[in-house]
Amino acid sequence: MTTAVVVGSGPNGLAAALTLAAAGVRVRVIEAADVLGGGTRSGELTLPGLIHDECSGMHAMVPGSAFAQRFDLAGAGLTWRWAPVEFAHPLDGGRGAVAVRSVAGTAAGLGAGGRGWLRTFGPLTERFGTISQEFLQPVLHVPRHPLHLALFGAYAGLPATVLARRFRTPEARALFTGVAVHAFRPLDTFASSAIGVALTTAAHAVGWPVAEGGSAAIRDAVLVRAAEYGVQFETGRRVTSLDELGGPDLVMLDTSPAAATRIAGDRMPRHIRRAYLNYRHGPGVFKVDFAVEGGVPWAYEGARSAGTVHLGGGVAEMAAAERDVTAGRMPERPFVLVGQQYLADRSRSAGDMHPLYAYAHVPAGFRGDATEAITARIEQFAPGFRERIRAMYVRSTTELSRRNENYVGGDVVTGANDPWQLLFRPRAALDPYATGVPGVHLCSAATPPGAGAHGMCGYNAARRALARLRGPARRPEADPTRLA
Repeated sequence: MTTAVVVGSGPNGLAAALTLAAAGVRVRVIEAADVLGGGTRSGELTLPGLIHDECSGMHAMVPGSAFAQRFDLAGAGLTWRWAPVEFAHPLDGGRGAVAVRSVAGTAAGLGAGGRGWLRTFGPLTERFGTISQEFLQPVLHVPRHPLHLALFGAYAGLPATVLARRFRTPEARALFTGVAVHAFRPLDTFASSAIGVALTTAAHAVGWPVAEGGSAAIRDAVLVRAAEYGVQFETGRRVTSLDELGGPDLVMLDTSPAAATRIAGDRMPRHIRRAYLNYRHGPGVFKVDFAVEGGVPWAYEGARSAGTVHLGGGVAEMAAAERDVTAGRMPERPFVLVGQQYLADRSRSAGDMHPLYAYAHVPAGFRGDATEAITARIEQFAPGFRERIRAMYVRSTTELSRRNENYVGGDVVTGANDPWQLLFRPRAALDPYATGVPGVHLCSAATPPGAGAHGMCGYNAARRALARLRGPARRPEADPTRLA
């Protein structure tokens, strides 16, 4: 019987394990932490009864992903919930803008900026099903819907600051740019719109839902399916070498590229090792979870119903802050993302006490304390917020990377989203999951399509691994995955 070992149990490691097991492979998962799930963990971080997401919180790309559909995660107990508003962007003076599931409804609320919004996101939303199939796999593939992909690419390739001009009003421009900031990169660079366009279109097509009971429910649903196929798990064990694994037919590494080089050692071809060690990580995050009595008193009313709130001011202010963190400088007023998951999922609250999720973009490996900067940023747009805080739980970039070694320097998206790595991650190769070591594959968020709890990196990697295992034998001196 074919055997496999998966190193790491984040959403991609679990997806790889389940995909292999469903194909008849005997699978064992080894996790360094004491708890499975990686970025899909939840718990009572502040006060009893309040459920906080430890990392991933909102899941635009998960419900409709090929992995979630293939294994019917909804049928395994996963329930999705939506807030009344998908995301909001407050501005000073009680102004702001919101995005709702309806692209027409969003445009209607944007005044003079609505026409450009509808012209941009209307056609993309209509085609989101086919477009998402294309970008949730490696860039180097033969597209089944080339015209739809070209439509997406026409906007995705623009600098975010350029695309934002299409929306005319300060509120509409800030609304889009706040989503583009999810890329963790300067907003005036080529293709800095890509992630913003994808996530905004997803908000209109499927929303930004949360998992009922916390993001750990995604992990739990995958574990239900994994148990059906006999996947075995071992926690509290750190793998340092392939020699420790007992010679399985397949090894899937849900690790950073640098960690993969350490595990593979001298077995990895020199050119691939060099590419992995040159893989670039992006800025970090500093995370604070709050217990808030009565919710956040946002001055902009639309933010009171939003599952996600972006705090960054106008386009110029966000662009300056992102330039700073990318250059290694801590901004005085950083971009802050706030998650109000409890508005969609009331089971996370205890009476009138609510869990609030917040993180700031900070330089990689930032060693300072951004707690006050985050608190002040929320207070700026929600006067009286401080008075409602009853408890806090803080995680620095150091703590985040200690708890999850894939988050190098606090980089929770596992890699810089610069133009090269958006197209070719973790290296330029026909098979981006192949490590050059026979039977060993990288399946973390450092591979296509990148960060998220969608599991598509692991799903894609496992399918490639199965195809290679069952395909014709290749001469060991040939490396069909190498482009140059």
